[in-house]
Amino acid sequence: MGKSGLPQNAWVLIADGEKALFLVNNGDEQDMNLNVLRKDEQENPKAGDWAANRQGRMQDTGVQQRSALENTDWHELEKERFADDLADHLYKQAHKGAFDKLVIVASRPVLSELRKALHKEVESRVIHEVPKVLTNHPLDEVEDLLSKSLQEKAG
Repeated sequence: MGKSGLPQNAWVLIADGEKALFLVNNGDEQDMNLNVLRKDEQENPKAGDWAANRQGRMQDTGVQQRSALENTDWHELEKERFADDLADHLYKQAHKGAFDKLVIVASRPVLSELRKALHKEVESRVIHEVPKVLTNHPLDEVEDLLSKSLQEKAG
């Protein structure tokens, strides 16, 4: 098998808006061997399940004119909070010296929120980002996809 490109003891975070896997490469750059360190899940009902009331209305400047107000998207806010929690956990672990290299595999919205929330100490350890949802994939598929992505980056 070819070179995986993932350094030994590097961490891999795989996340979507509701689930996160923290993995470590117990193999080396030639032969990746990812193992689960931690699994986080949050219950995040669909946006429609959060809505308790109908949309609000606001008086406009004209006579008998009212405009609708959008409901708060609690589902989206929970995803952002989850990304903030992940960033906080990564900062604590980086501060303890638990990892030197980090790869983030996440859905585009979560990846965007993570970028905003990551501390500089964690940011400096990110060696690769993959904008994909792989939270429900088996580890051997994750290893293959990650290896190909790292080879493309290096190539």
